[in-house]
Amino acid sequence: MENGDVVKRFSTGAINATVFKNTTKNTEGNDAEFNTVNFSRRFKDKEGNWKSSSSSYAKDLPKAMIVLSKAYEYLTIKE
Repeated sequence: MENGDVVKRFSTGAINATVFKNTTKNTEGNDAEFNTVNFSRRFKDKEGNWKSSSSSYAKDLPKAMIVLSKAYEYLTIKE
């Protein structure tokens, strides 16, 4: 899935939630904007290169809950 423009990013350690603004055509053919949220965990591979994953360890769930809650709060208050 291709994302639009980054609007806001929430991070704690290696855990991130990123809000994107996307545009599509609605049923009338007009531009319609909507937001998506991606969750990721950053880590280094065996060669020392930074990678991202959408999966997480159980120990990362409290941090995931924080960044996802902040993304939801941002979108709810903003709209």
